[in-house]
Amino acid sequence: MYTARLQELAGDLLGAGASIWPVFNGTGANVVALQAMSPRWGSVICADTAHINTDECGAPEKLAGLKLVPVATDDGKLTPAMVDAAATGFGDEHRAQPLVVSLTQATERGTVYTPEEIEAICLLAHTRGMTVHMDGSRIANAAAFLGVTVRDLTYATGVDVLSLGGTKNGLLDGDAVAVLNPAAAPGLEFVRKLSGQLTSKMRFASAQLLAMWGTDLWLRSAEHANAMAARLAAGMGALEGITLTQPVESNAVFARLRPKVADRLRKHFGFHDWDTATGEVRWMCAFDTTTAHVDAFIEAAATELGR
Repeated sequence: MYTARLQELAGDLLGAGASIWPVFNGTGANVVALQAMSPRWGSVICADTAHINTDECGAPEKLAGLKLVPVATDDGKLTPAMVDAAATGFGDEHRAQPLVVSLTQATERGTVYTPEEIEAICLLAHTRGMTVHMDGSRIANAAAFLGVTVRDLTYATGVDVLSLGGTKNGLLDGDAVAVLNPAAAPGLEFVRKLSGQLTSKMRFASAQLLAMWGTDLWLRSAEHANAMAARLAAGMGALEGITLTQPVESNAVFARLRPKVADRLRKHFGFHDWDTATGEVRWMCAFDTTTAHVDAFIEAAATELGR
């Protein structure tokens, strides 16, 4: 019943003919989606910072047998020109064929693609005979920042397949593959099974996805996470010795500070080193981050900077 209702929701949320396929996690969604979208001789163009390239333990390559073509970017966002330059070797039997473009929304740099930017990439990709995948583990944060719907960022722009996020926005263990263009992902149901992503108790995953995407919970959770990131950026940016390095467009804050200060802060707050060579770090806010958490972190940073 829950899974059937999830399919009814797919059309309203994403567009006519869309379907939603629950999986266990975001990596599983990406691996299943890309494997269904690309034959063994295909390659996937993505940003060098894309989650599929940097943070999935090689799963797209090792489990799906894909060739990733990472493209260097300053802000985590691909452009049509970048995709066009990377899409080479068509028809050459010695080259993996560039058949899929994968966009991350929001990006690993915390930036977001506008609908216009996505549409331009989709147009270029489709013109070149490629399909477009979107890693939407944080698509709720992007939609909240832009004040648009998920449909505006996907179906309306020409995206073919979406990894629909859930766990990064508060779900216990539910993510999904959303197919917007069935012709782009043939055999997805079989790929999901052989990839170990078909849950026996699918109703539990479907119920979670319904609770989030069938209500405004996705938006409220994302708006809160984004607001906490904005609060954190304002407080940290005002401190001497901290430089924000990326625009804050979702729930991520990137900054540069002295390594010793970061090390002392890390004794009380866990966060990720983005670039140890430059001292750049990444601070993430979530659906359950509170103003007390943010203010305590800012206060601790001020104390450590003053030492």
